[in-house]
Amino acid sequence: KRLERCKKDRKADPAESETLAKALKHLGDGLPARALLPELSDEDRVWLDRLQLLTAKKMIYAANVADGDLAGGNPMVDALRAVADKEGASVVVVSAQVEAELIDLPAEERAEFLESLGVGLEDSGLRRLVRAAYDILGLRTYFTSGPTETRAWTIKAGWTAPQAAGVIH
Repeated sequence: KRLERCKKDRKADPAESETLAKALKHLGDGLPARALLPELSDEDRVWLDRLQLLTAKKMIYAANVADGDLAGGNPMVDALRAVADKEGASVVVVSAQVEAELIDLPAEERAEFLESLGVGLEDSGLRRLVRAAYDILGLRTYFTSGPTETRAWTIKAGWTAPQAAGVIH
């Protein structure tokens, strides 16, 4: 609809019509809008951003693999990474089976179990997925400690301490 209005409106920027036409063709070919973004200039991206297309949003692909493939992946993960690279998306390898087993294990046995699979405790699938989500959303964790408790607060990346304090107070 926006493209039709741009064509009718004499005051509309021709660059907007051109960008929207490119996007329409791209989407018509069955490709997500995020795959078109690297080809656009910053000015052209503004026109596309105004549409708030769901397929223009950043993406994280979660590849659920067998527990033996958790450390190194497999050919399907490699194919998924190739697709994600074209779209500027990220891939996180997880094993739902391993995550389910981790919940049932005592804390001291979790690290040993993951090491037997070639993965460290900090590199478990769920933790990598959370880290990837925080990165894609531009979020960071800000810790505060007092005599009785330590708390973690979610803040925007790049915020100063006074800005982060605004979230806390």
